Amino acid sequence: TDGRSSGNFSLSLWRRHSINTYATTATTTASNYKMKITAILCTLVAGASAFGTTSLSSFTGSPMSNNPAFAPSPRTSSRTSSLSMMRHRKKLPKLGKPADQRKALLRALTTEIIRHGRIKTTLVRAKAVRKHVDHMIELGKRGDLHARRQALGWVYDKDLVHSLFEAAPERYGERNGGYTRVLRTMPRQGDNAKMAVIELV
Repeated sequence: TDGRSSGNFSLSLWRRHSINTYATTATTTASNYKMKITAILCTLVAGASAFGTTSLSSFTGSPMSNNPAFAPSPRTSSRTSSLSMMRHRKKLPKLGKPADQRKALLRALTTEIIRHGRIKTTLVRAKAVRKHVDHMIELGKRGDLHARRQALGWVYDKDLVHSLFEAAPERYGERNGGYTRVLRTMPRQGDNAKMAVIELV
């Protein structure tokens, strides 16, 4: 009987300890829940007061509607943009060709314009070759040996260079630049490329 009584006593002590521990844990959990609920309520109240219509800025002490930093920016037109793109690969027209083929094309066009006085080509090529033709005429007006050799290094026809150097001083003696004009024509049939006529003035 003593063993049973001692066993029952230890069991009752264990149950009492467990009950006390559970009650303590429940009390602590309830207090934690109360603190969390209180913190959430305080946050909601502060947020509601911050978004009120007559709220004050926490930095300036003035209403946010009167602060110019929060004023709505004026609507700008979508057509105007402050972006400025860089002019990469814009120094000279590539004409869809590598450098050696592009140089040969410009030399051939320059030779034919000087020979015939007027040719029809694409608008991009006409604008690209115009400065070379003007440069050849400037060399012809200058007329010295170095200018003649420079022209011979660009124009394919040697006899054409000599005739240019004979006629350029008389024809363009009183004109300083602008020796050619580019006139737009109808687009080319087939690929609808922009065409132009370039001629000597």
